[in-house]
Amino acid sequence: MGKIAIITLNGHYNFGNRLQNYALQEMLKSFGFQIETICINETLLTNQSLYNNQGIVKSVLLKSKNILSVKRRMILKRSIRLKIFSDIFLNEVKIDKNLEEQLACLDKDYNFFITGSDQVWNPFYNFSSSLYFLAFTQKEKRISYAPSFGISSIPDLYKSEYKEMLMGMTHLSVREEEGATIIKELTGRDAEVLVDPTLLLEKEKWLSIAKQAKQKPKTKYLLTYFLEEKDKDMMQWIKSYAKENNLKVINLLNINNSKYYYTDPCEFIDYISTASLFFTDSYHGCVFSIIFKTPFIVLNRNSNIGSMKSRIDTLLKIFNLESRTFDKVIKNKQFFNVDFKNIDKIQYKEQEKATRFLNKAMNTNTV
Repeated sequence: MGKIAIITLNGHYNFGNRLQNYALQEMLKSFGFQIETICINETLLTNQSLYNNQGIVKSVLLKSKNILSVKRRMILKRSIRLKIFSDIFLNEVKIDKNLEEQLACLDKDYNFFITGSDQVWNPFYNFSSSLYFLAFTQKEKRISYAPSFGISSIPDLYKSEYKEMLMGMTHLSVREEEGATIIKELTGRDAEVLVDPTLLLEKEKWLSIAKQAKQKPKTKYLLTYFLEEKDKDMMQWIKSYAKENNLKVINLLNINNSKYYYTDPCEFIDYISTASLFFTDSYHGCVFSIIFKTPFIVLNRNSNIGSMKSRIDTLLKIFNLESRTFDKVIKNKQFFNVDFKNIDKIQYKEQEKATRFLNKAMNTNTV
């Protein structure tokens, strides 16, 4: 049996990151390979950075340094729950030292390396490391599956190196249309736009690992999952709307409410699958709403490194759900009425597209 290694972001701080890793692993198993995820200590990646001495923000490492100690402990406890998910569901190989030496050994062990999904090509998330462009292995082994840049354009500081690394990718795909545009402008190459790995698994597969949280209410509820804190007016509006519709409000990422803040990925899946209505600014929040046909409403999210809209725009466009943004829902008053009738057909079509891409990249004959 051959082996494939997944190279992705490995932090234990985000549901979507852990679940996309699991989904890609499970999907690749169908090709008859043994699948492993390479987990590299982030401190080793700073030494691989293209701009290690240029003062680029190392956002993952610096994320919690200025947070009050109580909240830091809460974040750590939540991270432990995400790590437990990884230990149970992911086949991981850890590298803690001698990165170049270890990568050389890995190159001999695997038939292919797949980078993706998630924001592995975001220069502010990946330490600008050539690792995520698989530069350590032969070109014919390099495959990108739906990676994201996470930003609408590459800063000038990175363009020449990004062009060189993208040219070295033999089999090239991305997750958003904006990503394909970036690649075309930098290299002149066309990149296929493929759906996130979480959409490659059927609803039944996700439900098989879903778990009901002990604190989950027995009554109907309105769920929120916001990666960016919303203003008080918005949260009050949601609370009032829930009250009008006899729904309990559950805020999954409210650090001031440990009962829900410590939710793990399996519980996250269950919460979305049974919610009456879901407000989110999360890409994967939207994905699982689509998979489970849960009525959802998308709010905008911005970061200090640019708009986060592109990936959600592409997702909604693929599934003909552009009407689910907050401004359009408010205008049309269609909070609970979502046209999901063609979702299964579209998802199947996208799964076939992804399988064809991977078949071609790995010269297999699954379909």
